[in-house]
Formats: sequence, C-alpha cells, structure tokens
Amino acid sequence: MAMLAGLFVFAVVEGVFWLCGLGQPDVDDDPFVGFSDLQPLFVHDAEAHEYLIPKSRQKFFAADAFPDEKSVHTTRVFCLGGSTVQGRPFSTETSFTTWLRLALETSQPDRRWEVVNCGGISYASYRLVPILQECLQYEPDLFVICTGHNEFLEDRTYGDIRDIPAVVAMPHQWLARTRSYHVYRSLLLGPSDEKSDQTTTVLTHAVETFLDYHNGLKAFRRDEVWRSGVIRHFDFNLNRMLGIARDAEVPVLLMRPPSNLGDTAPFKSELRPTESAEQRKNWRQLTADALSLLSSNPHESLRLFDEALQIHDEYAATHFWRGKVLESLGQFDLGREAFVRARDEDICPLRVLGPMERGIAAAAARWNVPLLDAHELLEQETRHGILDNSMLVDHVHPTFEGHQLIGLALMTRMQDLRLVELPDGWRSHVKTVFAQHFDLLPRIYFLRGERNLDGLRYWTQGLADGPPIETRFPERVGDE
Repeated sequence: MAMLAGLFVFAVVEGVFWLCGLGQPDVDDDPFVGFSDLQPLFVHDAEAHEYLIPKSRQKFFAADAFPDEKSVHTTRVFCLGGSTVQGRPFSTETSFTTWLRLALETSQPDRRWEVVNCGGISYASYRLVPILQECLQYEPDLFVICTGHNEFLEDRTYGDIRDIPAVVAMPHQWLARTRSYHVYRSLLLGPSDEKSDQTTTVLTHAVETFLDYHNGLKAFRRDEVWRSGVIRHFDFNLNRMLGIARDAEVPVLLMRPPSNLGDTAPFKSELRPTESAEQRKNWRQLTADALSLLSSNPHESLRLFDEALQIHDEYAATHFWRGKVLESLGQFDLGREAFVRARDEDICPLRVLGPMERGIAAAAARWNVPLLDAHELLEQETRHGILDNSMLVDHVHPTFEGHQLIGLALMTRMQDLRLVELPDGWRSHVKTVFAQHFDLLPRIYFLRGERNLDGLRYWTQGLADGPPIETRFPERVGDE
C-alpha cells in the first residue's frame, strides 16, 4: 500500500507538470553529445503540398518526399539509419526501402504505401534520435531502424557517465523521460548548469568523420575507455529511440545490420606496448612465416598463427588470416569465430561490434519489438555460412540481391504487425515487379555507383583527398 501511495503521488505530480507544460524532455537531452545547429531533415513545400529533403541536406541524404496530408488509406513508413539504409554505394532506387515499397504496392494495391528513406551517410545512432523525433509529427505508422556501423567515426569525449553501472544507468534512462525528472533537475542545477552537466561534446548538424581527412586511419588508436564509451552511447540511444516510439505508440522494426566477415580484413591492427622487444620480434617472425605458408601448407600456417596469438592475441589481422586458413581447411565454424574476433579487435571499427549486436538484441527484447537479423538473413545465402562478398559489395553494404532479400523479410515482419495483408503467391508477383524496376534503371545509375564504391574503398583506407588529419585532430594522431 505504501508503494502504491508513492506511485500515486508521483503520477499526480507528473500529470500536473504535463498540464502546465513543465519539464518537457528535450530531444537534445543526451548526456553524451549535443548539437549546436540542429536542423530538420524535411522542409515543407507549400506549392507542391509535400515535405521533402532539401538540397542543403543531400550531401548526406538522398532526395525523398511525401505528401503533407496523409489520407486514411495511406500507410507511412520511415526507415532510419546510415548508408546501408540509403543503398550506398548506389542509392535509394536499389535500397531495401524501394524494394519494400514495390512489394507492398504489388501485394496490397488498395492502399497507398509511403516508404520514406531517412538513411544518412555516416550517420550514427545519436544523429538518428532527432530525426525520429521530427518524424513523429508526420503521422508515421512504422519506424524501421537499422544502425550500428557508424558509431566510431566522429570525434567525441565522454564524461563520468560512462562509468555508471548498468543497474544505475537503466533507471536513469527511464526517469529522464519523465517531466518530474527535468523539473527537479532544473531546480537543483539551474538551466545552464543542467545543460552543461548533460552535454560533453557539441557537434554540428553536418557529419565530420576522421576518415574524411587524408591519413584518417591515424586518428584511430587503441583506447579501451573511448571504445567503452562509444558502445555505452550506442546502447543509450538505441533504447532512447525505442522509448520515444513507444511513448508515441508507433511500432518499430529493429534491424541488425550485416557485416562482411569473410572478405574484409580489419582496417587497422595494433600491438599493445606491453610486449618486450624480443616478444615483438618473435611475433613478427611467426606471422611472416604463417603468411608465407597460407596456400602451400595451411596446417603449418595455422600452427604458426596460433603460436603468434599466444604472444599477442588482440592483433586483429592475425585473427582474420587465421580465419582464412580455417576456411580453406573446411573448418567453417571455427573460421567464422576467427573472422568475428578479427572484426571486434579492429582498431578502426567500421562494422558493428559484437557487444553492440548483443545490445541490439537486448533492446529488442526489452521493448518487445520485432528484430530482423539482416546479417543472419544474408549469411544464410552464402556457401559456407560466413557473410562475404557474395552478398555484400564491400565491408557492410548489401548487393542488389541482398537489399531485395531484406525488403522481402521486412514484408513478413509487417504482416506479423498486421500492417499488411499478403495474398497467396505474393512473392512470385513481387519478384516480377523487382525485375521490371531493375531493368528500367539507366546505365548511368550503375556507373555512379561503381564510382562511389571506388571512393568508398579509398575512404576506408584513410586515403580521402581531404586535408591532412594532423591539421584537424592533432591530439588524436599523437606520435604515430
């Protein structure tokens, strides 16, 4: 009874603050980062009677639009994420968002289907929160969220909140969504102190990544504290988005993004400074000998890689080449484990990490939202159960077929949510429409995509033609 009485008082106070308009949680209320010039993604075109992504935002987003008035026969889906959602290195015409729209229109033509692509190049989870908040005013029927690859790209620092145990952090996240929390916090700290207390890094609306600068890989160093902070920040924002959607009563489909394990070597590997000079010498010799025997004597190569890992077991490239040997020997399960370890030890993490993948699954379970495991979906189509170039064009971006498979899988999830009614034989009709759409794409579309892919490969190698990284982030480059 005492607990119920306390909860009743809290509910009454919360209701009073709501009626008075006090303590409204702010979209910028992120204890890790803030934005100095937050801008909406969509602008209203009164003449065309639609909301559209303006040209000023099309450096990071592809053009897209939807009517400013939504009919009763319309289902509106917003797809949020990074370049995987956008369809890079090509564009939205072959993204899973377009295949989803075509499948919906083919399977249930009596409704109008609006699938809006909000995939931003290099956009991390903390940049998606304001977009999701904005899209709530456009009468969404569903959010599709696919994020995780871009969390390590921008320069950020983390305050003491990174050390808060999960048992404390989880209630804090819940309380931060109440008006009472913000009213009391403002009374205790004052408006200016509250803002400075909760924001440690201020970013602009335009993404600025380390790899946009020449030799950008130099900015990535072994830093367990920073990596832990990034992972905590990702988990925070993922749960925050699901909480915002739940409060607005908008369903969400969460997606685990795919990663190329078998054909993407780590972008940067680094030894720890704790090994002695003799140990480093032995490690280098063992690694060189193992690499020289990859094809001619894979069993001996594997033995040498294992011996090298006994000296240093966190060098990402060693795990990758060990995975290649295991794959050549037909030990595919062990090979996959080695590839996953190589990805997770990468000093330049351009692919979602294992702890983040587990965080995605945990968030889906916590908020009871459907989870589409796009990585597993595409991996099932590979020859040896290891996701590689057969379904991805580079380290993270799906092939045309991969995007189509994701679009079809989203259809079945939407059916589970009772957002679409799928007739018998819908897949065969949809695949015919897919082929027709693909045939109508102009040749220049594919040429541009290939050019983008070449540029993306240079970018991941730190070879962008921007200014030298030392001129922008000298403190991160250090003595390297």
